[in-house]
Amino acid sequence: MFPVWLQAGFWGLVGGSALLLGAAVGYFVSIPQRAIATIMAFGAGVLISALSFELMDKAYKRGGFDSTAIGFLGGAAVYTAANWFLSQQGAKHRKRSGSLHPAKKESGDGGLAIALGALLDGIPESIVIGVSMISGGAVSWVTVAAIFLSNIPEGLSSAAGMKKAGRSIGYVFGVWGAIAVISGIAALLGYTLFSGFSAEVIAATTAVAAGGILAMISDTMIPEAFEETHDFAGLITVCGFLAAFVLSKLAER
Repeated sequence: MFPVWLQAGFWGLVGGSALLLGAAVGYFVSIPQRAIATIMAFGAGVLISALSFELMDKAYKRGGFDSTAIGFLGGAAVYTAANWFLSQQGAKHRKRSGSLHPAKKESGDGGLAIALGALLDGIPESIVIGVSMISGGAVSWVTVAAIFLSNIPEGLSSAAGMKKAGRSIGYVFGVWGAIAVISGIAALLGYTLFSGFSAEVIAATTAVAAGGILAMISDTMIPEAFEETHDFAGLITVCGFLAAFVLSKLAER
């Protein structure tokens, strides 16, 4: 049996590898914009369900309302501030798969901003994987599944947009490959660094990730989904939410 910290890193890598998988599909396969938007809407629903039942609910049970609320609002605020800064550097539409994705010639240093933006989006959810293993040493496979399912459309949409913007294959897969590896490291650190902290700190950390993820969904995933699916975006998002909800309830049996 591998030590728990190594297992945490492995599951973080599994969740992050979906970014690379989605990037490969988005780069090499010609997928209609509407299909990409549909997948993005489904992924948004999956993440909303996961952060509701796997993150916020557990954070509240572990640390109470105060630490959960402070962490949740703090996570959203930090993400929003960092995202605003990166947007000014050329990464505003980094997840867009269509013409809004910043073109290489127009973005200046936007390539670095896009990479940092991808890192900003992936780190919180990876840390949660490690934190979820602190109590009993077992990973929350519902959390991993939700992150994996939601990362596929993120990698797919962004890679498709990067290709249309003239990014090289080395750049595209370099970015997402690095983010996948860093996701594993973040999950490992999430377990090792927070194991010795109090329940309130762990709860606040989990809520920080939840707040950052929800802010990211609202800022990037839902606009991408609505742009093409329009009236069907809500229904598809609900289907994603239901899928993750069923997974969470099956895990409780």
